Amino acid sequence: MTKAIRIHEPGGPEVLRWEEVSVGDPGPGEVRLRQTAVGLNYIDVYHRSGLYPLPTLPAVIGMEGAGVVEAVGADVAELKEGDRVAYAAPPPGSYAQARLMPADRLIKLPDTIDDRQAAAMMLQGMTVQYLIRRTYPVKKGETVLFHAAAGGVGLIACQWLKHLGVTVIGTVGSEEKAELARAHGCTHTIDYRREDFAAKVKDLTNGAGVPVVYDSVGQDTFEGSLKCLQPMGLLVGFGNASGPVPPFELGRLAAMGSLYITRPTLMTYTAKRDDLVATARDLFDVAQSGAVKIEINQTYPLSETAQAHRDLEARKTTGSTILLP
Repeated sequence: MTKAIRIHEPGGPEVLRWEEVSVGDPGPGEVRLRQTAVGLNYIDVYHRSGLYPLPTLPAVIGMEGAGVVEAVGADVAELKEGDRVAYAAPPPGSYAQARLMPADRLIKLPDTIDDRQAAAMMLQGMTVQYLIRRTYPVKKGETVLFHAAAGGVGLIACQWLKHLGVTVIGTVGSEEKAELARAHGCTHTIDYRREDFAAKVKDLTNGAGVPVVYDSVGQDTFEGSLKCLQPMGLLVGFGNASGPVPPFELGRLAAMGSLYITRPTLMTYTAKRDDLVATARDLFDVAQSGAVKIEINQTYPLSETAQAHRDLEARKTTGSTILLP
Protein backbone atom coordinates (compact mmCIF):
# COMPACT_ATOMS: atom_id res chain seq x y z
CA MET A 1 0.00 0.00 0.00
CA THR A 2 0.97 3.59 -0.61
CA LYS A 3 1.01 6.19 2.14
CA ALA A 4 -0.33 9.70 1.71
CA ILE A 5 -1.42 12.77 3.63
CA ARG A 6 -5.22 13.04 3.59
CA ILE A 7 -7.81 15.35 5.09
CA HIS A 8 -11.23 14.11 6.21
CA GLU A 9 -12.55 17.57 7.01
CA PRO A 10 -11.26 21.14 6.52
CA GLY A 11 -9.36 22.76 9.35
CA GLY A 12 -5.92 23.52 10.76
CA PRO A 13 -2.72 21.50 10.32
CA GLU A 14 -4.06 18.93 12.78
CA VAL A 15 -6.49 17.59 10.13
CA LEU A 16 -3.57 16.31 8.01
CA ARG A 17 -3.41 12.52 8.48
CA TRP A 18 -0.67 10.11 7.35
CA GLU A 19 -2.66 7.13 6.01
CA GLU A 20 -2.53 4.20 3.67
CA VAL A 21 -4.28 4.72 0.32
CA SER A 22 -4.91 2.61 -2.76
CA VAL A 23 -3.53 3.93 -6.04
CA GLY A 24 -4.48 1.35 -8.68
CA ASP A 25 -3.60 1.19 -12.37
CA PRO A 26 -3.66 4.17 -14.71
CA GLY A 27 -6.71 4.60 -16.92
CA PRO A 28 -6.81 6.05 -20.43
CA GLY A 29 -4.73 9.22 -20.64
CA GLU A 30 -3.18 8.63 -17.20
CA VAL A 31 0.13 7.51 -15.77
CA ARG A 32 1.09 6.22 -12.34
CA LEU A 33 3.96 8.12 -10.71
CA ARG A 34 6.36 7.04 -8.02
CA GLN A 35 6.95 10.39 -6.41
CA THR A 36 10.44 11.44 -5.34
CA ALA A 37 9.73 14.99 -4.10
CA VAL A 38 6.64 17.06 -3.37
CA GLY A 39 6.32 20.86 -3.37
CA LEU A 40 4.77 22.82 -0.50
CA ASN A 41 2.64 25.81 -1.54
CA TYR A 42 0.10 28.17 -0.03
CA ILE A 43 -2.66 26.79 -2.23
CA ASP A 44 -2.30 23.60 -0.17
CA VAL A 45 -3.22 25.59 2.93
CA TYR A 46 -6.30 26.94 1.13
CA HIS A 47 -7.39 23.38 0.25
CA ARG A 48 -6.73 22.15 3.79
CA SER A 49 -8.58 25.04 5.45
CA GLY A 50 -11.57 24.95 3.12
CA LEU A 51 -10.97 28.39 1.60
CA TYR A 52 -10.77 26.54 -1.72
CA PRO A 53 -13.22 23.67 -1.07
CA LEU A 54 -12.37 20.24 -2.50
CA PRO A 55 -15.15 18.38 -4.32
CA THR A 56 -15.03 15.26 -2.14
CA LEU A 57 -13.56 14.20 1.19
CA PRO A 58 -11.48 12.44 2.35
CA ALA A 59 -8.90 13.69 -0.11
CA VAL A 60 -5.15 13.79 -0.68
CA ILE A 61 -4.09 17.40 -1.12
CA GLY A 62 -1.04 18.96 -2.81
CA MET A 63 -0.60 20.40 -6.30
CA GLU A 64 3.08 19.94 -7.16
CA GLY A 65 5.54 17.10 -7.40
CA ALA A 66 8.23 15.27 -9.32
CA GLY A 67 8.88 11.61 -9.85
CA VAL A 68 9.26 8.68 -12.19
CA VAL A 69 6.60 7.16 -14.44
CA GLU A 70 5.82 3.62 -13.19
CA ALA A 71 3.00 2.67 -15.54
CA VAL A 72 1.28 4.19 -18.56
CA GLY A 73 -2.40 3.95 -19.43
CA ALA A 74 -4.00 3.68 -22.87
CA ASP A 75 -3.80 6.63 -25.27
CA VAL A 76 -0.61 8.05 -23.71
CA ALA A 77 1.93 8.65 -26.46
CA GLU A 78 4.42 11.18 -25.08
CA LEU A 79 5.47 9.36 -21.91
CA LYS A 80 6.89 5.94 -21.11
CA GLU A 81 7.87 3.95 -18.05
CA GLY A 82 11.01 5.37 -16.48
CA ASP A 83 10.54 8.97 -17.65
CA ARG A 84 11.34 11.66 -15.10
CA VAL A 85 8.52 14.20 -14.92
CA ALA A 86 7.20 17.09 -12.84
CA TYR A 87 3.94 18.97 -12.55
CA ALA A 88 2.07 21.81 -10.89
CA ALA A 89 -1.51 21.16 -11.84
CA PRO A 90 -4.81 19.69 -10.74
CA PRO A 91 -6.14 17.34 -9.66
CA PRO A 92 -4.85 17.68 -6.08
CA GLY A 93 -3.09 14.63 -4.72
CA SER A 94 0.67 15.24 -4.65
CA TYR A 95 1.05 14.56 -0.90
CA ALA A 96 1.57 10.86 -1.60
CA GLN A 97 4.30 8.31 -2.23
CA ALA A 98 2.60 7.39 -5.52
CA ARG A 99 -0.39 8.65 -7.45
CA LEU A 100 -2.27 8.68 -10.76
CA MET A 101 -1.93 11.79 -12.89
CA PRO A 102 -3.30 12.97 -16.27
CA ALA A 103 -0.43 12.60 -18.73
CA ASP A 104 -1.15 15.90 -20.45
CA ARG A 105 -0.43 17.79 -17.21
CA LEU A 106 3.09 16.35 -16.89
CA ILE A 107 6.32 17.87 -18.16
CA LYS A 108 9.43 15.82 -18.94
CA LEU A 109 12.45 17.00 -16.99
CA PRO A 110 15.76 17.90 -18.65
CA ASP A 111 18.76 15.95 -17.36
CA THR A 112 20.17 19.18 -15.88
CA ILE A 113 17.23 19.63 -13.48
CA ASP A 114 16.97 17.13 -10.63
CA ASP A 115 13.76 15.93 -9.03
CA ARG A 116 14.02 18.00 -5.85
CA GLN A 117 14.76 21.18 -7.79
CA ALA A 118 11.80 20.48 -10.07
CA ALA A 119 9.41 19.89 -7.17
CA ALA A 120 10.57 23.17 -5.66
CA MET A 121 10.17 25.24 -8.81
CA MET A 122 7.25 24.13 -10.93
CA LEU A 123 4.35 25.90 -9.22
CA GLN A 124 6.28 28.89 -7.91
CA GLY A 125 8.43 29.29 -11.01
CA MET A 126 5.59 28.98 -13.51
CA THR A 127 3.61 31.41 -11.36
CA VAL A 128 6.39 33.96 -11.71
CA GLN A 129 6.55 33.31 -15.44
CA TYR A 130 2.90 34.10 -16.10
CA LEU A 131 2.88 37.05 -13.68
CA ILE A 132 5.82 38.92 -15.21
CA ARG A 133 5.62 37.71 -18.82
CA ARG A 134 1.86 37.57 -19.44
CA THR A 135 -0.36 39.15 -16.75
CA TYR A 136 1.78 42.29 -16.78
CA PRO A 137 4.66 41.91 -19.23
CA VAL A 138 7.36 43.90 -17.48
CA LYS A 139 9.69 46.15 -19.45
CA LYS A 140 13.36 46.87 -18.89
CA GLY A 141 13.81 49.97 -16.75
CA GLU A 142 10.48 49.70 -14.91
CA THR A 143 10.10 49.59 -11.14
CA VAL A 144 7.61 47.14 -9.59
CA LEU A 145 6.42 46.25 -6.08
CA PHE A 146 6.49 42.59 -5.09
CA HIS A 147 5.04 41.58 -1.73
CA ALA A 148 6.55 38.70 0.29
CA ALA A 149 9.82 39.11 -1.57
CA ALA A 150 11.64 36.51 0.55
CA GLY A 151 9.06 33.78 -0.02
CA GLY A 152 9.33 31.01 -2.59
CA VAL A 153 7.63 32.96 -5.38
CA GLY A 154 9.27 36.19 -4.28
CA LEU A 155 12.87 34.97 -4.45
CA ILE A 156 12.35 33.54 -7.93
CA ALA A 157 10.62 36.76 -9.02
CA CYS A 158 13.40 38.99 -7.67
CA GLN A 159 16.03 37.08 -9.64
CA TRP A 160 14.01 36.89 -12.83
CA LEU A 161 12.99 40.55 -12.72
CA LYS A 162 16.59 41.65 -12.16
CA HIS A 163 17.61 39.49 -15.13
CA LEU A 164 15.06 41.40 -17.22
CA GLY A 165 16.42 44.78 -16.10
CA VAL A 166 13.55 45.62 -13.74
CA THR A 167 13.98 47.36 -10.37
CA VAL A 168 12.21 45.47 -7.58
CA ILE A 169 10.81 46.99 -4.40
CA GLY A 170 9.99 44.09 -2.08
CA THR A 171 8.15 43.87 1.22
CA VAL A 172 9.50 41.55 3.92
CA GLY A 173 8.81 40.78 7.58
CA SER A 174 12.30 40.95 9.10
CA GLU A 175 15.83 42.17 8.49
CA GLU A 176 16.93 38.59 7.90
CA LYS A 177 14.36 38.27 5.12
CA ALA A 178 15.35 41.69 3.76
CA GLU A 179 18.95 40.52 3.42
CA LEU A 180 17.79 37.37 1.66
CA ALA A 181 15.62 39.31 -0.80
CA ARG A 182 18.42 41.77 -1.59
CA ALA A 183 20.83 38.90 -2.16
CA HIS A 184 18.43 37.62 -4.83
CA GLY A 185 18.08 40.84 -6.79
CA CYS A 186 15.59 42.93 -4.83
CA THR A 187 16.84 46.54 -5.03
CA HIS A 188 14.81 48.06 -2.20
CA THR A 189 13.27 46.21 0.77
CA ILE A 190 10.53 47.47 3.08
CA ASP A 191 9.80 45.86 6.44
CA TYR A 192 6.02 45.99 6.48
CA ARG A 193 5.98 45.46 10.25
CA ARG A 194 7.89 48.70 10.90
CA GLU A 195 7.22 50.90 7.87
CA ASP A 196 4.26 52.23 5.90
CA PHE A 197 5.05 50.43 2.66
CA ALA A 198 2.78 52.63 0.52
CA ALA A 199 4.48 55.82 1.73
CA LYS A 200 7.89 54.22 1.24
CA VAL A 201 7.08 53.18 -2.33
CA LYS A 202 5.98 56.72 -3.17
CA ASP A 203 9.20 58.03 -1.63
CA LEU A 204 11.36 55.58 -3.61
CA THR A 205 9.61 56.51 -6.87
CA ASN A 206 9.65 60.29 -6.26
CA GLY A 207 5.89 60.29 -5.79
CA ALA A 208 5.12 58.52 -9.07
CA GLY A 209 4.20 55.09 -7.76
CA VAL A 210 4.64 51.86 -9.69
CA PRO A 211 2.85 50.51 -12.77
CA VAL A 212 2.18 47.12 -11.17
CA VAL A 213 1.96 45.55 -7.72
CA TYR A 214 2.22 41.79 -7.34
CA ASP A 215 0.34 40.87 -4.16
CA SER A 216 -0.01 37.37 -2.72
CA VAL A 217 -0.78 38.59 0.81
CA GLY A 218 -4.35 39.75 0.27
CA GLN A 219 -6.36 41.39 3.03
CA ASP A 220 -3.49 43.02 4.98
CA THR A 221 -1.86 44.67 1.97
CA PHE A 222 -4.78 45.38 -0.38
CA GLU A 223 -5.45 49.02 0.52
CA GLY A 224 -1.77 49.91 0.65
CA SER A 225 -1.13 48.20 -2.67
CA LEU A 226 -3.72 50.38 -4.39
CA LYS A 227 -2.01 53.50 -2.97
CA CYS A 228 1.29 52.41 -4.54
CA LEU A 229 -0.02 52.41 -8.10
CA GLN A 230 0.44 54.99 -10.82
CA PRO A 231 -2.69 56.17 -12.66
CA MET A 232 -3.95 53.27 -14.78
CA GLY A 233 -1.72 50.92 -12.77
CA LEU A 234 -2.49 47.24 -12.23
CA LEU A 235 -2.87 45.37 -8.94
CA VAL A 236 -2.22 41.66 -9.50
CA GLY A 237 -3.69 39.81 -6.53
CA PHE A 238 -2.53 36.21 -6.81
CA GLY A 239 -2.93 34.98 -3.24
CA ASN A 240 -4.59 35.45 0.16
CA ALA A 241 -1.92 34.59 2.73
CA SER A 242 -3.46 37.03 5.26
CA GLY A 243 -7.05 36.24 4.31
CA PRO A 244 -9.35 37.13 1.41
CA VAL A 245 -9.89 40.73 0.38
CA PRO A 246 -13.25 42.01 1.67
CA PRO A 247 -15.96 43.41 -0.64
CA PHE A 248 -14.73 46.49 -2.47
CA GLU A 249 -16.55 49.40 -4.15
CA LEU A 250 -15.39 49.44 -7.77
CA GLY A 251 -15.96 53.17 -8.05
CA ARG A 252 -12.91 53.71 -5.87
CA LEU A 253 -10.71 52.50 -8.73
CA ALA A 254 -11.81 55.52 -10.77
CA ALA A 255 -11.18 57.93 -7.92
CA MET A 256 -7.69 56.52 -7.32
CA GLY A 257 -6.57 56.96 -10.93
CA SER A 258 -8.50 54.58 -13.21
CA LEU A 259 -6.78 51.58 -11.67
CA TYR A 260 -7.05 47.94 -12.70
CA ILE A 261 -7.28 44.81 -10.55
CA THR A 262 -6.93 41.19 -11.67
CA ARG A 263 -7.06 37.90 -9.77
CA PRO A 264 -5.21 35.39 -11.96
CA THR A 265 -4.36 31.74 -11.34
CA LEU A 266 -1.67 29.51 -12.81
CA MET A 267 -4.31 26.93 -13.71
CA THR A 268 -6.00 29.36 -16.12
CA TYR A 269 -2.73 30.39 -17.73
CA THR A 270 -1.64 26.77 -18.27
CA ALA A 271 -5.02 25.20 -19.06
CA LYS A 272 -4.01 24.60 -22.68
CA ARG A 273 -1.26 22.03 -23.20
CA ASP A 274 0.73 24.36 -25.47
CA ASP A 275 0.68 27.11 -22.82
CA LEU A 276 1.77 24.69 -20.11
CA VAL A 277 4.71 23.46 -22.18
CA ALA A 278 5.76 26.99 -23.17
CA THR A 279 5.55 28.22 -19.58
CA ALA A 280 7.64 25.32 -18.27
CA ARG A 281 10.17 25.72 -21.08
CA ASP A 282 10.66 29.41 -20.26
CA LEU A 283 11.20 28.50 -16.61
CA PHE A 284 13.65 25.71 -17.43
CA ASP A 285 15.60 28.02 -19.76
CA VAL A 286 16.06 30.74 -17.15
CA ALA A 287 16.98 28.20 -14.48
CA GLN A 288 19.47 26.38 -16.71
CA SER A 289 21.08 29.69 -17.68
CA GLY A 290 21.88 30.40 -14.03
CA ALA A 291 19.93 33.67 -14.03
CA VAL A 292 17.43 32.13 -11.58
CA LYS A 293 18.63 29.75 -8.90
CA ILE A 294 16.07 27.57 -7.15
CA GLU A 295 16.98 27.31 -3.48
CA ILE A 296 15.42 24.69 -1.22
CA ASN A 297 15.64 26.22 2.22
CA GLN A 298 13.46 23.70 4.09
CA THR A 299 12.80 19.97 3.74
CA TYR A 300 10.40 17.82 5.77
CA PRO A 301 9.47 14.15 5.62
CA LEU A 302 6.08 13.88 3.94
CA SER A 303 4.79 12.26 7.14
CA GLU A 304 5.54 15.56 8.97
CA THR A 305 3.54 17.77 6.61
CA ALA A 306 1.50 19.22 9.48
CA GLN A 307 4.63 20.87 10.89
CA ALA A 308 5.54 22.17 7.44
CA HIS A 309 2.11 23.81 7.23
CA ARG A 310 2.52 25.36 10.68
CA ASP A 311 5.87 26.85 9.70
CA LEU A 312 4.56 28.11 6.36
CA GLU A 313 1.57 29.84 7.94
CA ALA A 314 3.76 31.34 10.68
CA ARG A 315 5.97 32.83 7.94
CA LYS A 316 8.98 30.94 9.29
CA THR A 317 9.94 29.61 5.85
CA THR A 318 11.93 31.30 3.09
CA GLY A 319 12.47 30.28 -0.50
CA SER A 320 11.18 26.86 -1.51
CA THR A 321 10.13 23.97 0.70
CA ILE A 322 9.83 20.34 -0.31
CA LEU A 323 8.33 17.25 1.31
CA LEU A 324 10.13 13.95 0.89
CA PRO A 325 7.96 10.79 0.50
